[in-house]
Amino acid sequence: MISRVIGFEKGFPLSNGNQFEAYEVMLPKVNKFDLIVKNLAVSINPIDTKLRQSGKGIPQPHVLGFDSVGIVTQMGSKVENIQIGDRILFAGTTRRFGSYSECQVVDSRIVAKLPNEITTDEAAALPLTFITAFEMLFEKMGLIAEENQNDGEILIINGAGGVGSIATQLAKWAGLTVITTASREESKDWAKKMGADYVIDHHKNLTKQVNKLGYRLLPNILILHSTDHYFDEMCDLLEPFGHLGSIVGSNKDLNLAKLKNKSGSFDWEYMFAKTDYDFAIASQGTILELLVRLLQEKKIQSTLTKILPGFSPDVFYQAHQFIEEDKMIGKLVIHY
Repeated sequence: MISRVIGFEKGFPLSNGNQFEAYEVMLPKVNKFDLIVKNLAVSINPIDTKLRQSGKGIPQPHVLGFDSVGIVTQMGSKVENIQIGDRILFAGTTRRFGSYSECQVVDSRIVAKLPNEITTDEAAALPLTFITAFEMLFEKMGLIAEENQNDGEILIINGAGGVGSIATQLAKWAGLTVITTASREESKDWAKKMGADYVIDHHKNLTKQVNKLGYRLLPNILILHSTDHYFDEMCDLLEPFGHLGSIVGSNKDLNLAKLKNKSGSFDWEYMFAKTDYDFAIASQGTILELLVRLLQEKKIQSTLTKILPGFSPDVFYQAHQFIEEDKMIGKLVIHY
């Protein structure tokens, strides 16, 4: 089967102009667990812009895109609990052509069905950030993935970002007191809308601000921006046996010895680790089923704030411009 896609031949900065192009590609053969999905809407994540700049680690032509909502059009022999015509959501994999495509092949074990009452665009904004936040909080930090079954506090650096917005909502749902960082007024307002109990300014000393709130040390800290900058201070702010986590790579070696005498843990989270290594991949489908349930119960809200219509190189170039300006709050979705 042939699908139209939007891709590029080699990595490029936006300053070189629009190098996205329309291609036709042959989709891979469907295996027993696979689906062919007709995409309806996709969201743009910061990882998309990083991969566009480097062009590394993805097959040519480079077809990006992870978050998507689409309609199942074909399915493999071992697919369970999904029917042709179902609307599904997923966060994809780095191992196959992405969702900047009219149709794509997806493993059925990393998707969830989407009920009619949840809109396509609202759902498309969420899978990657929800899985990332869930895996960090509940699989890496060891919190209990049930409503109001935890106590204590968490500090989320960059709480108004995509993952921070979902981590805030999930942490509140799980019962934690949430402190987030933001600097601009609109970012502070957004963080409060997501449910943060306290919002502090990351341009000022974080430890002093946390202490003023009445907390000397914190059991959970999540760094979602500039790991190198915050690591040492957050090691000092972490309480004994606490968890310090990050999703942002470091440009230098981190001194993990700072955590030794506190028996502190450092947790990396990378959403694609499971599909990259074929490890517990069905757990991501289960996580997305929880996302759907929490949306139905209105326990969390979508982070969608902007929609661009169309399927063309110009639309994707414009979307990447919005993301790289780093002024957007919430998620941008392209509706095909």
